[in-house]
Amino acid sequence: MPPPKDVVKIAIQMVGAIPQLIELQQTKPLASVLKDVCDAWSLPNAERYALQYADGRQTYITESVRRPSRRLPGPTGTVLASSPVPFSLQNRREIKNGSILRLTTSPDQEAERLYSGIQSNNSDVKTDSLKKLASLSQDVTFAQEFINRNGLKQIFYIVEEGNDTGEMLAHTLKAFMELMEHDFVSWETLSAAFIKKIVSYVNMNVVDASVQQLSLSILENMVPTSRLLFELVRKEVTLDRLLTHLQVTNAQLQLKAMALLIALLLAATDAERRDMMDYLREKNIRQFIHKNIIHSSEPLGDEMAHYLYVLQSVSLNLCERRMRTSMDPYSQEQRELLQSLRQTAFESESEASASNFSTERRRSLCAKEFRKLGFMNNSNPAEDLRRAPPGLLALDNMVYFSRHTPNAYSRFVLENSSREDKHECPFARSSIQLTLILCEILHVGEPCSETAQAFYPMFFGQDHFFEELFCICIQLVNKTWKEMRATQEDFDKVLQVVREQITRTLSLKPTSLELFKTRVNALNYSEILKLRQTERLHQEETLAVPVLELRERLKPELLELIRQQRLLHLCEGTLFRKISSRRRQDKLWYCRLSPNHKVLHYGDVEEGVPSPPIESLPEK
Repeated sequence: MPPPKDVVKIAIQMVGAIPQLIELQQTKPLASVLKDVCDAWSLPNAERYALQYADGRQTYITESVRRPSRRLPGPTGTVLASSPVPFSLQNRREIKNGSILRLTTSPDQEAERLYSGIQSNNSDVKTDSLKKLASLSQDVTFAQEFINRNGLKQIFYIVEEGNDTGEMLAHTLKAFMELMEHDFVSWETLSAAFIKKIVSYVNMNVVDASVQQLSLSILENMVPTSRLLFELVRKEVTLDRLLTHLQVTNAQLQLKAMALLIALLLAATDAERRDMMDYLREKNIRQFIHKNIIHSSEPLGDEMAHYLYVLQSVSLNLCERRMRTSMDPYSQEQRELLQSLRQTAFESESEASASNFSTERRRSLCAKEFRKLGFMNNSNPAEDLRRAPPGLLALDNMVYFSRHTPNAYSRFVLENSSREDKHECPFARSSIQLTLILCEILHVGEPCSETAQAFYPMFFGQDHFFEELFCICIQLVNKTWKEMRATQEDFDKVLQVVREQITRTLSLKPTSLELFKTRVNALNYSEILKLRQTERLHQEETLAVPVLELRERLKPELLELIRQQRLLHLCEGTLFRKISSRRRQDKLWYCRLSPNHKVLHYGDVEEGVPSPPIESLPEK
């Protein structure tokens, strides 16, 4: 006969006694269970004892009881807030068969003992009590008992008045952190003296590393809770000091310093965040992270990976303002940037002759050159940049490309502007769309995830990452365009392939932009087609048998439908451009299939004729 559901078989230990093997009835009050256990060991005053897990976090076994909510004392003894949780939380239902419990002093008795111990004049007793307090404070039941005895006030006193910077202080700060984790007391109620003391530990050159780690963690938790605390920490702990902590060999200290830096960046306003990032850029933080953290001899942990992801996101999101700002045709600065694109590509060849032209002639020449640059609205190219996103970010990228890689820019523009066979790749239109694609791939303007760890190592190897990535990818657009022998009608198709090339290469996590450039250029159009085919075949292999059978049954009908559609399209005919020996496309001709599907009729036609009758096509 199976045992009842509310009965679990467990072992209970006690120091210096033979363990008890009992069947715990979950419906039986916990006080009665403790009474039975104490009676078995002839222990009086069962109310002074409690059960806790012998392994793991060693939390106390509790059950829900009705008690009034308590007003919790703050650091100075003032009332802070009502307890946000019942005084005792039930976890006895989590006990499983085979669990090992320990009979120990009850939380209220232990809290009273440690409260007295941390006030002892004997340093050994005080240190041991603080060490035990740091361990037990992880338990919510004990934490509440200790806080209710005004224990936090004593911890604050130890920090504010003490001069110790070693083991005793480390245990004190650890206990404080564990007690604050339960959210019984607000961070905003901390005294100025306590905060300044914590800051001093961060700014000290000679202090125990564990003390600095805990101090950084305390400040990290303070920053998001209020604007006042953010401003205080930002003022007292400079970015230079955090950069110093990032340069140590202690990985845990690096991690805590990075955590505080990220907390400050996330709590800052947009203007403050931009100023902070500009300062960090001046200090070459990216190169340092790339060399000393990403390529450190120690493996990168999940927590540090998340912080690097957040730092990357915060940095990329600085592009959001330009991305969401449309071009203002009345802005002199923006117009000059736009004109600089034309001047860099064409001015040397046209400035001499243009000086003698009338205003109308010069305007016509500019429009022609903007058309060669690939603007769709060549008479007013600013209109192409009114769409936001990508807004002015696209203009910034084009200008950066023209100024930092002028040879590649001129080659791209002149190579395509000299073609007249509709196969030219439009630089401006491609740049605008590519900027949008990069913003989507890199999640520019999106809030940071609380758990993501997907950062790109190469991001930290380059100060102007977004712009440099654009320079590589815009040349990739031109390369892929030629590989696909694309025309203007294929623009969207080409950019879809480019998006795939970029995302596939980024998924490989290249460690530098040079490596990214090498890999993305190796992933040409034919390779993309092969990968697509391989993935399609793999998907087909994973299809269920009924789906495969249904597909085979429908295949003849579908093939016939495709054949009929192709014949119908051939009968309707298509307009083609004649290409002369000089690669010009001045003439047009039309070709269509006869109704009996046996003969192709074709002949020259005038532009504007939608669908000439088959009788007007003399050639067969």
